[in-house]
Amino acid sequence: MEKYLICLDLDGTLLNDDKHIPQYTKRVLQYLKSLGHEIIISTGRPYRASVDYYNAMDMNTPIINFNGAVIHHPKDNQFKSVNEKLDARIATKIFNDISTLNIKNIIAEVRDQVYINNYDKELFEGFSMGNPNVQYGQLDKLLPESPTSLLIQAEEDEIPRIKRHLSKYYAEHIEHRRWGAPFPVIEIVKKGINKGKGVKYVADYLNINYDNIIAFGDEDNDYEMIQFASYGIAMGNAIPELKEIANDVTDTNNNDGIGKYLNKHFELNM
Repeated sequence: MEKYLICLDLDGTLLNDDKHIPQYTKRVLQYLKSLGHEIIISTGRPYRASVDYYNAMDMNTPIINFNGAVIHHPKDNQFKSVNEKLDARIATKIFNDISTLNIKNIIAEVRDQVYINNYDKELFEGFSMGNPNVQYGQLDKLLPESPTSLLIQAEEDEIPRIKRHLSKYYAEHIEHRRWGAPFPVIEIVKKGINKGKGVKYVADYLNINYDNIIAFGDEDNDYEMIQFASYGIAMGNAIPELKEIANDVTDTNNNDGIGKYLNKHFELNM
């Protein structure tokens, strides 16, 4: 049997809108795992906010967090981890942009510490997954070291203008991606970081043929992963731009899109 690598984004992809793994999809994935195929999580979330799903699937593989900026193996200390950070000077310049752009808030993440520019109860609840240490205040004064990622929160109609600004002034230093619901958020990580490179890194470690990679996603932070995979699959609820570049489109995250596609692909008759 040829071994496959199955790569799973979380929000809007593996998880339904209630943030649960649908039972049928879980059953299909666990069956494929029992056959010897490898399954990984590839998410924009930090590890602390994805570990419960990793454990729920009883995984024994590396996990890709922060869209590829952090890759580690929770069960193998010998795995060569990846931990890419933003340049502190670039982060400070972006902090200073708050005064010139219509930004509601900016969040910085350093390992299990979260720094938020302005207190916001709803935002706090959204970014408190995994019980991080959360501090509020002027970020360039608070940060103890370079952050792994920055998150810019703004009104929906301001997002395109902010993205254009980031591309104009910081294109040589950063990658920026739009998050989906529940918050209109732009995530910023170090230049050259994306899920596609993360999947390649893990595939090499697991000795998986690139022709045997299946990846599922729904948002623009999944572009490179969907393009890199031989079977790049967009969810039925994915943004139109991702569907255009995908090899195929499956059902939605609320309707077992992953389970249905894999059942058909591997002819499981489940």
